[in-house]
Amino acid sequence: MQTETFEDTTKHNDENDDTIVLTSDTLNDNVSTDDNVVELHAAEPNLEQQLANMKDQWLRAVAEGENIRKRAQRDKDDALKYGAINLARDIVSIADNLQRALQVCEKEDRSTFSSNIQSLVVGIEMINKEIESAFERHRIKRIYPVLEKFDPNIHQAIFEIETTEHPVGTVMNVMQAGYMLHDRLLRPAMVGVSKAITTPAVDAPPSHENTPHQSSAASSNEVNEVA
Repeated sequence: MQTETFEDTTKHNDENDDTIVLTSDTLNDNVSTDDNVVELHAAEPNLEQQLANMKDQWLRAVAEGENIRKRAQRDKDDALKYGAINLARDIVSIADNLQRALQVCEKEDRSTFSSNIQSLVVGIEMINKEIESAFERHRIKRIYPVLEKFDPNIHQAIFEIETTEHPVGTVMNVMQAGYMLHDRLLRPAMVGVSKAITTPAVDAPPSHENTPHQSSAASSNEVNEVA
């Protein structure tokens, strides 16, 4: 019987045994791998928070860009519609003077005018028609609110007229026409507005009650009659 030594037995077991032998290096590698997994899981919430912040910033930037685009388009539209508002205010005064000149001519008999004056009147009428056409093209509207309800947004009351023929607050007279450019007021119409007739206060009738002096006189008369 052959005796095996301890080293031979150990060698034989090592060759046939599949058991994994844990060395210090293997343990260190496994520990470092676990640490990396833990760090990765710990970093996930931070990454999600960063992603949420970036998405929020992106949405805000898109919204701000859209607001800037809309504001620029609105400014462009306002510039096209109201860019000549100061010029329009000056031109409406010229139109008023032409209207006044034509009103004076209408009050007179044109047959008595000389040929030069008649030509002048015709020229004023042509200029007035051209201005009215230009106002219509550029959306300038004339406000002449006779017998319309007073509107403080586009009318300016200059005086009041007492009347019972029209409701209170009716425009009875237009001293100066107003104008609007699109939906913006160039100049209010200066008007006279109706109001209710004020009735004078009626004095109270004199009292017929006897005064103390009259009462005493009446008593004296009654005594004399009795006597």
